[in-house]
Amino acid sequence: MSRYRYPPIPESEVTPRELFEQRRRFLKRGAALGAAAAAPGLLFSPPARAWQATLAGQLEGELQSRSLAGDEALTDVKDATTYNNFYEFGTRKSDPEVYAHRLVTDPWSMAIEGEVEKAGTFALEDILAGQDLEERIYRLRCVEAWSMVIPWIGFPLAELLRRHGPTSRAKYVVFESILDPDNLRGQRRSIIEWPYREALRIDEAMHPLTLMAVGMYGERMPNQNGAPIRLVVPWKYGFKSIKSVVRIRLVEEPPTTSWIDQNPEEYGFYANVNPEVDHPRWSQARERRIGESGRRETLMFNGYADEVAELYAGMDLNKHF
Repeated sequence: MSRYRYPPIPESEVTPRELFEQRRRFLKRGAALGAAAAAPGLLFSPPARAWQATLAGQLEGELQSRSLAGDEALTDVKDATTYNNFYEFGTRKSDPEVYAHRLVTDPWSMAIEGEVEKAGTFALEDILAGQDLEERIYRLRCVEAWSMVIPWIGFPLAELLRRHGPTSRAKYVVFESILDPDNLRGQRRSIIEWPYREALRIDEAMHPLTLMAVGMYGERMPNQNGAPIRLVVPWKYGFKSIKSVVRIRLVEEPPTTSWIDQNPEEYGFYANVNPEVDHPRWSQARERRIGESGRRETLMFNGYADEVAELYAGMDLNKHF
């Protein structure tokens, strides 16, 4: 079964480094938008203004910024926000930007349940409260063999999970995305079984690199990139980094995921970036960096082997792909 039927990737230009150096300009703009949201009658409904104001307040401060992509140039913000896989909007790369306005993000809440001591459904503003946001520049590698470098804003997933006290039976973490076929046109088609589900082993979820992102390029998360909150797991192929998360469930038994249900021969549970394990229909040894001509070598674990290789010590990565 074929997963992808997309046109060739277009050429574009790499972002000048000045874009990243002007990060504070973007932060200030995001804060201004949050302030506008807090004014009566402007932009957002009253329930939404709570999380918008919370996030805006956090962006007003100086964020710790770390480049975890070496000295690689950032992908142009336009490329990063107009070339996306988000099947809830459709299967074309341009669909998310075109139809993202239909995603209702206010108000937003997230259920945290299963093998945790403090289960429940929590408003996004309560999830954000007390979190120290930081900016992390990560490589993003798609299973389709294209890649980007993106400055995310967020907090470690481990911090959120610790708040809710995983029990000793929590072995896996399952994520679920929004289900809203009235507004999300892609969910009216049988691309996969909706809602979208992904999962990690508990040690992967608790790893310091695993991020819950609420922004990028100094601003809050655009709808087409997974607003208002998404997962980012930089050493795995991009489909593992589920967008618009509404539910996190900790479980004891190995879970299934949407793409494993759809096509287990092409989608593995681990989906670690591995240039030595090819996709059934193409090589994974090289990748096209959006904004560059030609191709570059793919790095083991997307360049994060020093940090995460020990998670898979002794495993056959050809079998556990």
